[in-house]
Amino acid sequence: MSSPVEFLELLAREAAAVEFEGPLVAARSAGLPADRIAELEQAKTVALRVRALLERRRRRESELSGLYDTVSDLAGLRDLDDVLRAIVHRARHLLGADVAYMTLDDAERGDTYMRVTDGSVSARFQRLRLPMGAGLGGLVAQSGAPYVTANYPQDERFHHTREIDAGVGEEGLVAILGVPLRLGSTSIGVLYAANRSARPFAREEVALLLSLAAHAAVAIDTARLLAETRSALEELSSANTTIRAHSSSVERAAAAHDRMTALVLRGGGVEDVAAAVTEVLGGALLALDADGRRLARVGEIDEPLRTDIVEAVAASRTEGRSVRRGALWYAAVVAGAENLGVLVLRPEEELADADQRILERAALVTALLLLFRRTVAEAEGRVRGELLDDLIARPLRDIDALRSRARRLGVDLDAPHVLVTVGDDAIAATGSARQRVLSWATTYASTRGGLAAARDGRVALMLPGQDAGGSARAVARDLSRITGKPVTAGASGPSAGPASLATAFREADRCLTALGALGRAGQGASAAELGFVGLLLGAVDNGGDADVSRFLTATVGPVIDYDARRGTALVRTLEAYFGVGGSLARAAEQLHVHVNTVTQRLERVGQLLGGDWQQPERALEVQLALRLHRLRDPD
Repeated sequence: MSSPVEFLELLAREAAAVEFEGPLVAARSAGLPADRIAELEQAKTVALRVRALLERRRRRESELSGLYDTVSDLAGLRDLDDVLRAIVHRARHLLGADVAYMTLDDAERGDTYMRVTDGSVSARFQRLRLPMGAGLGGLVAQSGAPYVTANYPQDERFHHTREIDAGVGEEGLVAILGVPLRLGSTSIGVLYAANRSARPFAREEVALLLSLAAHAAVAIDTARLLAETRSALEELSSANTTIRAHSSSVERAAAAHDRMTALVLRGGGVEDVAAAVTEVLGGALLALDADGRRLARVGEIDEPLRTDIVEAVAASRTEGRSVRRGALWYAAVVAGAENLGVLVLRPEEELADADQRILERAALVTALLLLFRRTVAEAEGRVRGELLDDLIARPLRDIDALRSRARRLGVDLDAPHVLVTVGDDAIAATGSARQRVLSWATTYASTRGGLAAARDGRVALMLPGQDAGGSARAVARDLSRITGKPVTAGASGPSAGPASLATAFREADRCLTALGALGRAGQGASAAELGFVGLLLGAVDNGGDADVSRFLTATVGPVIDYDARRGTALVRTLEAYFGVGGSLARAAEQLHVHVNTVTQRLERVGQLLGGDWQQPERALEVQLALRLHRLRDPD
């Protein structure tokens, strides 16, 4: 007898799509009822969808494998002609096209010319030159965007010329896809796939050819650079090795001194220092702060183990110089007795004494930049904190002046913002820990175009956006990682305009208090998500959680315990029953059970809570308790 399992068997043996009609035909022949036929129809639809998904994934896997092979092949080629032929051949193979070809831009003549073809039989086609903007290829070369046509001779979107149409016609091409070969923002040519019959190219094929073109452009440029490099090396081969090494060391030291001096004068950052060091010394460099967070990375270098970093930094500070550990060099970034971080260099060649001095000078410059950044951040944080403190104070003074101060800080007070407050679980600690939380909040808000301040024993953040609950959860999650313990965050909003922010702060503060009363420490939520229960609990003190627990136990505790012991769904049934206004039929429909089942469950509830549980006063208490229970445990 036909059943949905047969479709799984068809999927397992990778049957053709037409075979999925077999179980339905057999079911109809067997005279199965309409509901069984409908069930099989649905199973067939789902099975065909799964089959299509598997087919797409297999095709994508094949394409990615081919693209990977292409990149591997290109990486091993050095001759430019070999590179171009390999690119075009692989493009034809990956897309299953009749013809693939490539045109390159001619800067002197201002057009693009046929460079290499694969699968072409027409000499005229192989000698084509395309004016910029003419034909599909000329338009791709001019615009730098991909173009595709299922029938080029009849496609009026392109500027047809007699020469191009004659060449395309002699080759017999109909469907053509062209994508640009780009190096950065510059187009250097066009890569094509074409067929001699009308065929629409799918978006996946366009994306695949674009990926190949991206690798192809890099391979072309690499081949050119290699040729130029070989030529340059041959011209310099007679230079004296010793003199060259000495001159290089002196020049590197002078260049590093000039570069890093200029960096300090123009207000550069740690990233600029790292780039300057690797440009002068070569290799790769990693800059870390005192907590091991990455400040900058240039080149391919893995982060060492934390224990190795601590030992190397201690040795560098003791010796007052950079130290070598294996293939890496470490230079401590210090200011007096304070450790600010470390520079880790993986050089391409052995470092001479002058090269080590360059790395050590870079560490000194990095220390100066970090101290300057800290000073600026602290000053800006104070200004931002004072502004937010004034905004959430009551009453507001001189709203126009507040708007002007905000504009100078890049903050639009009339745009939607959410207010997030962080509870005592984050800031009720030593002075240094409290300052660390406030510093984190200031940085977090500043990088998002917002404000942060300490107010009434809380840390308040004003963040651009409209998702108050999402912002609260993000703050709770990130700050918990910083403090190493659960942090609770309440939020409200969105609010717009200076006059609304004080009210939003108080609402976020009440939301925070309500979360504590609900036993949801370490979580984040908005006042809107808590609903009216949040308003009721917003004013409770730290003992509110115990009050909520006692209320839950007294009101619906027996039902909750019964569900926990027996794995039943009485709580769910009560929620559904009250949610549909006490209709047994609608509750059964929502729970996907029979009406008798709902009746039996409610009878059990009556046995557990007493026969008067549906009386108005008791029913209100039960509904409130169910809502509290859901808020305490959202999952």
